[in-house]
Amino acid sequence: MSIRLETGDQAPDFTLPAAGGDSLSLEQLRGKKVILYFYPKASTPGCTTQACDFRDSLDSLAASGYSVLGISPDPVSALETFTQDQSLSFPLLSDEDHAVAESYGAWGEKKNYGRVVEGLIRSTIVLDEDGKVALAQYNVKATGHVARLREKLNA
Repeated sequence: MSIRLETGDQAPDFTLPAAGGDSLSLEQLRGKKVILYFYPKASTPGCTTQACDFRDSLDSLAASGYSVLGISPDPVSALETFTQDQSLSFPLLSDEDHAVAESYGAWGEKKNYGRVVEGLIRSTIVLDEDGKVALAQYNVKATGHVARLREKLNA
């Protein structure tokens, strides 16, 4: 089981390939508030709901100074399809070996249809301008998550 991040922790840096062919590093976003959300699988019902909620809330989040990044273990090709199919306007990053998810505490044992399996734990980590954890939420529910997050962030 990976160690979960807590408020005040320095976020682990990373560089991951993004849909669209570029790579993105956390260092490139230093000086901005960042919402990192980890989701299990592109183009599945819950992940689509969550991604579309972020898409539909992007203007409000950006007006409050937040950038949004979605991270999943999907290959870049699946992320590109997901981005196009859902008209997503924020970066989706591929963490195929789940090393970044592990470093953020978003990979480990979880219950899936009553069975304990190892996999990605739906999580949202909010970082401040200095790259420190401002909020860490694990085992979030896809439906309604973005609205609850916006309320907590006053965004």
